[in-house]
Amino acid sequence: MKRIEFSREETKAMVGEIQDYFREELDQRIGDIPAEMLMRFFAEKMGPYFYNRGLYDAQAVLMQRMDELTDAVYALEQKTNFVR
Repeated sequence: MKRIEFSREETKAMVGEIQDYFREELDQRIGDIPAEMLMRFFAEKMGPYFYNRGLYDAQAVLMQRMDELTDAVYALEQKTNFVR
């Protein structure tokens, strides 16, 4: 599997979210480096779970749409004496 990589801007935004969480929920401050290390840990260890869930959800949507398309194609079929 290809490694999940984030741009510097994405990393900075996520680090800020971690710092906000620590401050608001835990009443603690966390520096940039520890916050980035935590973000990278979660990206490496937990990221694949979230990534796979996204793939499963996308696959379910595609399957539903394919079923709808199949039904739409069958609805176009005209009656003949030929039986499949």
